[in-house]
Amino acid sequence: MIIFGTSSKLVQLAMLNLLCGFCGNPSAHPLRKRVTKFSLFFIPLFPIAPAKHSIQCTFCGAQTEISKESAEQLLAQGTTQGSAPGGMPGGQQGMGGVPPQPGAQSGNPFAGQQPQNPYQS
Repeated sequence: MIIFGTSSKLVQLAMLNLLCGFCGNPSAHPLRKRVTKFSLFFIPLFPIAPAKHSIQCTFCGAQTEISKESAEQLLAQGTTQGSAPGGMPGGQQGMGGVPPQPGAQSGNPFAGQQPQNPYQS
C-alpha cells in the first residue's frame, strides 16, 4: 500500500507596516508564502503548484493575494530602507503624518484591488 497526497506549508516572510486598502487604518501586515508539495509516506518531496503570496491586515483581517513580483518588491523595500522616523518602512507616514493617497504609487499592494473580507460571505 502506497500512501501519497499533498501537504501545504505557510511561511511568514516579513511583517510590514502598510495602510490597509479595506479599512484604511495603518497596521501591521504579515507577508506570507504558501507552498504545496507532493507527499509520499508523509514526506514532502517536490512542489506541485507555484507558491502563493498573500498579506493580511491585523486590524480588520482582510487578506489579499499578491503576485510574486509584488511580494519581492515589498520584501526588498522593508529590508533595504529600514524604518523611517514615522515607524513605517519606505518612508510611509502613519497616524502622525499624511497617509499616502489611495491608488498612488506608494508600493501599497492594496491599491486597485478589492481585498477579501474573511467575515463576510
